[in-house]
Amino acid sequence: MTTSNVNENKIGKKELRSIFLRSLTLEYSWNYERQQHMGYCFAMLPAIRKIYEEKEAQIEAAKRHMEFFNTTPYISTAVLGISAAMEESNEKTEDFDTSSINSVKVALMGPLAGIGDSMFWGTLRVIATGIGTSLALQGNILGPILFWLIYNIPAFAVRWFCMKAGYGFGTNFLNKIEESGLMPKLTYGAAVLGLMVIGAMIPNMVSVSIAGALGSGEAAVAVQDILDGIMPNLLPFGLTLGIYGLLQKKVKVSWILLFLTLLGIVGTFFGVF
Repeated sequence: MTTSNVNENKIGKKELRSIFLRSLTLEYSWNYERQQHMGYCFAMLPAIRKIYEEKEAQIEAAKRHMEFFNTTPYISTAVLGISAAMEESNEKTEDFDTSSINSVKVALMGPLAGIGDSMFWGTLRVIATGIGTSLALQGNILGPILFWLIYNIPAFAVRWFCMKAGYGFGTNFLNKIEESGLMPKLTYGAAVLGLMVIGAMIPNMVSVSIAGALGSGEAAVAVQDILDGIMPNLLPFGLTLGIYGLLQKKVKVSWILLFLTLLGIVGTFFGVF
């Protein structure tokens, strides 16, 4: 693997600060197809413009970050920092595998979402709401103020810390990996882990169930129970594979969404779902 200027970092405090501020807009363009991808790409643009001098290289880098992404916004900066470090490593290294950048993103977004959701949605928000609501019910103006402060101060602090930690970890880790020649193994491992994360998301994000039963009286067996006995979440898995097949055939997402909407309406009307 050939490298050049390995110890020169183009990303500085100015770029990290810009990525941090832009990460606040991560969910402004959330959509059902790729969720936070446009916000992620928007946050990465300051680093991309700093790292790559050629316009074509900037466009290719921006396209890389328009792939599916979704995690807890408050710790998304950790992944953004690592992505910035990997883009920087790609610019320095002639035969860098750019597919590893998205593989690492996919591998990290699931585990980090689990940590972030439980930390912010399940814990910090409950504490802030409890304190703020108890004061507000007494007519104390400090209620909404304390709610805002208790929630947002840790949220912004964690977001900034993750930004610096992600970039620092990514830079040091990638330099060691490149020197040891383990980058191909890292890429393969990240790709496998990423596929596992995507697969595990299916039963949580796709819900399909069949109504009705076979038999009558106490001997009746629900059709859904039979399908679950064959394989749990068989229908969500089959539906996901079907949609993936349509996407591979270049069917537009808008047509797929229209089909799913009609399928749900017709199926519910006739008592299938």
